Amino acid sequence: MPAPTSWSQLLDGTIDDAWAAEIDEFESLMELRKQDRIEETVFAEARLRRGAYGQRYDNGQRFDGYATRELPLDRDVPTKGHDTLWDAPGMQRIKLPFGGVTPEQLDVLADCAEEYSDDILHVTTRQDFQLHFVHIEDTPDMMRRLAAVGITTREACGNSIRNVTACPWAGVEHDEAFDVTPYARALMEFLLGHPDVQDFGRKFKPAFSCAEEGAHGLVQIHDAGYIAKLDADGRKGFKVVVGGGLGTVPHQAEVLSEFTPIEEFLVEIQAISRVFARLGEKKNRNRARLKFLIAKLGIEEFRRLVAEEMKVIPPDPRHTAMVGEDLPDVGGAPVREGGPVPDGPYPDGFEQWLRTNTRTQRQDGYRAITIHLPLGDLTTLQTRALADLARRFAGDNVRTTVDQNMVVRFISGADLVALYEGLVAAGLGAPGADTMADVTACPGTDTCKLGISASRGLAGVLIDQLKGRELPQATEDLSIKVSGCFNSCAQHHIADIGFYGNSRAVDGRRMPHFQVVLGGQRDNNGGEYGMAVGAVPSKNAPKVVDAITETFLAEREGDETFHTWVGRLGKRGLRAIVEPFMTMPTHAEDPSFFVDHADARQYSMGDLGIGECAGEVVSLFGIEVIRGEAEVFEAQVALDEKDPVAAEEHAYKAMLLAARALVRTEFIDVTEDPDNIVAEWTDRFYDTKLFFDRFAKGKFGQYLLERHADPTPSGDAATAARRVEEAQLFVEACHSCDARITAEKTAIAEVKAG
Repeated sequence: MPAPTSWSQLLDGTIDDAWAAEIDEFESLMELRKQDRIEETVFAEARLRRGAYGQRYDNGQRFDGYATRELPLDRDVPTKGHDTLWDAPGMQRIKLPFGGVTPEQLDVLADCAEEYSDDILHVTTRQDFQLHFVHIEDTPDMMRRLAAVGITTREACGNSIRNVTACPWAGVEHDEAFDVTPYARALMEFLLGHPDVQDFGRKFKPAFSCAEEGAHGLVQIHDAGYIAKLDADGRKGFKVVVGGGLGTVPHQAEVLSEFTPIEEFLVEIQAISRVFARLGEKKNRNRARLKFLIAKLGIEEFRRLVAEEMKVIPPDPRHTAMVGEDLPDVGGAPVREGGPVPDGPYPDGFEQWLRTNTRTQRQDGYRAITIHLPLGDLTTLQTRALADLARRFAGDNVRTTVDQNMVVRFISGADLVALYEGLVAAGLGAPGADTMADVTACPGTDTCKLGISASRGLAGVLIDQLKGRELPQATEDLSIKVSGCFNSCAQHHIADIGFYGNSRAVDGRRMPHFQVVLGGQRDNNGGEYGMAVGAVPSKNAPKVVDAITETFLAEREGDETFHTWVGRLGKRGLRAIVEPFMTMPTHAEDPSFFVDHADARQYSMGDLGIGECAGEVVSLFGIEVIRGEAEVFEAQVALDEKDPVAAEEHAYKAMLLAARALVRTEFIDVTEDPDNIVAEWTDRFYDTKLFFDRFAKGKFGQYLLERHADPTPSGDAATAARRVEEAQLFVEACHSCDARITAEKTAIAEVKAG
């Protein structure tokens, strides 16, 4: 689709021919699948590339008090065990480049959520919208309605270029080099459906930042990140970083180019894509992200390959035309004259909202306001109300944020009171945006098939716990992020206080847990990852937040920041704060610990039921695996103490001990010799695929095999950090493997017992 010159060109009610053809093709594939003329795996790839996902249904309870995720009344409740969208409604992801959305687009999105979904639009941590409970038969019509207002779902998922994110304040930020918004749009337009991005082994996530400091675009956690810069002559360009990513093992991005002129950045990303497609892993999806290719090649070699590729790419006039003088005006312009905030008296709550939810723009007389969306949810009525307020006060200047909020720009100071009153009337006037009470959460066990613990449930409890408090200044701006599993969809690695879901066993039952991660940094574009300090029962996680913040306030030195305090305490000091909350009561002592937040049922890991007859096997494993967990702790301490060699040694030993704990449940006489442990574990658990779970497959087992093949420490801090993270994940996978085997043995015993 050619780049438009303004937003208005996207809103004339017509569908671009190429987009229309793609939707027609998708509808044809649907029909072929109905007739069983193509395989489900083939169709699955096609629908994922159109953003159509399956979703989870084994968790029926939702958190009360916020926009719910209940199944719509006119939808049949699906049963468990469905693997395709033909059997049950799913989730539709909708791409919004740089998070930009107009009032007209909001109206259509609200219509789609009302007619095809459950009346809720969910803002994701990649500035997308998601609709849940969407029947796949409805998706082509919905895609056409969205396409008519310039919105696509293409490559919202799949092994493709995902949504291009950007700082929501680009264009109005005081310290920006220049507005990156039109370049983010150009990148999306250029790469959407491009032949050089169709053969990736995994997804690829780009991001733009208008400045190097601050949390503008979080480019350090992306496959490709662009930081706006001006050279000595005032030319526009980007500092380009590549190979970042969170997920199971986080990688910090590395610098590809200190300055790429804007005239070259599209050909450069094309070259990056071609190198990734050609050399990236294809067979092992667990190692198929760009970060693994760069770790394998080294940044110098990758830089050389990209430079060589740029020389042989065929000329394309779009390389320069799409970033030339006639860039589309997607940054927006004010529709009201700027002015100061009027004198009081003010409506109730206005002054707190003004302080926490607004920021001055570099344009005099205007402010950008943030709409705090608890759990990232927006009802259809609220969406339409926001569209009407935007038309009145802001024009096209609405954006989603990676913190699951909405930003409205170019609000005249003179209009702030009237806008606030309109937001309050729509239920959108909550203060506390970008404060500790503004908790980010992924869908977790609500709708995600990978969810282990109820991230939305915990986030809801924390929001209620914090929203009524007068937060001290030292903690008010802390970030809390909750992921339902280790994949970091809520970006817990870069939170001041992060959580990710896992589970533990006690007296034959599974108990929902959250790993506590402290000291991540959103500043410097996601410049530092936090450290895991211990897993606590889900019900204790809210107490952990209070304990950590209270200890920080009591013990901080002078005006010491939370990040500095975390670094000063180190792993041992932080573990001492969390450890009292790690105790697991038995079911007889407190059955509430075996029910997750926002749920009413006994906790289980999806369809996997855990019986009560665990007996000796669970007890033995539980005793043995503690040794591995202790070694992970020592590895993290060594990292904290700047000793990468010791960290890698402890990490390797942790994996060996966890593997031995599993082996001893079947072969009690296994020795502590590494070769013997790995041989027995490989024979009994890896080769038999008992260690493989439904989603990660053998991914975490490969960490042990790779380290055992070459256990020599690298001595490199970044490599050591990755290996410690891998050890943590391997230990967690051993817990999960034990749970699956125990459940199977229990089920067999129950059948035999009659």
